[in-house]
Amino acid sequence: MFFFHPRVFAEVDAIMRYYEEVADSQLADDFYEEFRGKVLEVTDNPEHFNERVGGYKRANLQRFPYNFLFRETGADIRILVVRHHARNPRYGAKRK
Repeated sequence: MFFFHPRVFAEVDAIMRYYEEVADSQLADDFYEEFRGKVLEVTDNPEHFNERVGGYKRANLQRFPYNFLFRETGADIRILVVRHHARNPRYGAKRK
């Protein structure tokens, strides 16, 4: 099972709006599908991702320059932040 930090919804929405503005709704949909697929991959195999300082793990999207941080909490996955690769690496790392 996975859960999202409340700010993740706004982050994904902002990314999709950006892609709709600079390209079209298809690119926004492509981003969402890749993000969704990576969340499912993390849920199925969280041990595939290396733990970082602070106890979180990072999953990189392939086509888009974004990653997300997550924590394992028992049998659950908590997605903490979705951020651009160029963003300050500390952004969102203190979310619980």
